[in-house]
Amino acid sequence: MSAAFEELDYRQTPLGELVLQRRRVLALDGADAFEVKLNGEYLMSSLFHAAEEELARLGLGALAGGDWDVVVGGLGLGYTAAAALEFPQVQRLVVVEALKPVIDWHRQGLVPNGRRLTDDVRCEYLNADFFALARGNGFDPACPGRRWDALLLDIDHTPTHHLNPAYADLYSEAGLRRLLDFLNPGGVFALWSNEDPEDVFLSRLRGVFGQAKGHRVSFNNPLLGKPSANGIYVARAPMKAGA
Repeated sequence: MSAAFEELDYRQTPLGELVLQRRRVLALDGADAFEVKLNGEYLMSSLFHAAEEELARLGLGALAGGDWDVVVGGLGLGYTAAAALEFPQVQRLVVVEALKPVIDWHRQGLVPNGRRLTDDVRCEYLNADFFALARGNGFDPACPGRRWDALLLDIDHTPTHHLNPAYADLYSEAGLRRLLDFLNPGGVFALWSNEDPEDVFLSRLRGVFGQAKGHRVSFNNPLLGKPSANGIYVARAPMKAGA
C-alpha cells in the first residue's frame, strides 16, 4: 500500500460499488484528500466543499426566528450538515442517507466531519431513501407527516441529471408540492446542483413555493488552477396569512 494512497473502505451497495479513499495531493503540499467513488465515478471530494457548505448557509440564512428542525438529504462527506450545525438556532438535524456505509464512515471517524457530527447531540442519522420518504409519510418515522423548517438536498448532480432514474419525479411540480407539504410556513427547500441554476427549474420552484432564487457559488479549484462553480436553489414556502 502506497503512503500516497489508501483505500479506506470498499462496499457493494444497492447503487453499485462504493469506495472511500484517501490520497496525498502533491500539488497541494501533500495535503490529504478524501474521495468517494460510486461505480468508478467520483461523487465527492474533501478538496471541494464550498458549495456544499453554502447550501446550508444560504438555505438556513433565509429562515426567520429560531428553534429550527432541519433535514439534510444526502450525507456525503458531512460538509452541509456541519455547516448547518454552525447555526445555534438548529435544535434538531436529521441527515437522511440511503447508503449505510456512508453513515458508518462518520460514526467511525474515518472522514473529516465524522466526529463533529456524531458527537453533536442535535444531529442524528437516518438510513433511508430521501426520495421514498418524500413520496410517503416524511422524514420522521416516529411522527408521520411531521413538518420541518428546512429541507436541504444534495444527492443528484442536477435537477435533470440523477443518480437514479427513480429520483426524477421529485423535481416535477407534483414532487415539489409533496416537499412543500413537509415544510412549516416560511420554511425553506434548498438544493445543490453541479451546474449553474436553470431558469426552467427556478420557474417551477416559484410556481410551487412562491419564492425562489438561484445562486452561483464560485470556488478555487486547486487541481485545475482556476475557479469552478456550482449552483444553489433556495425556495421559501408561503408564510401564514397575516404573518
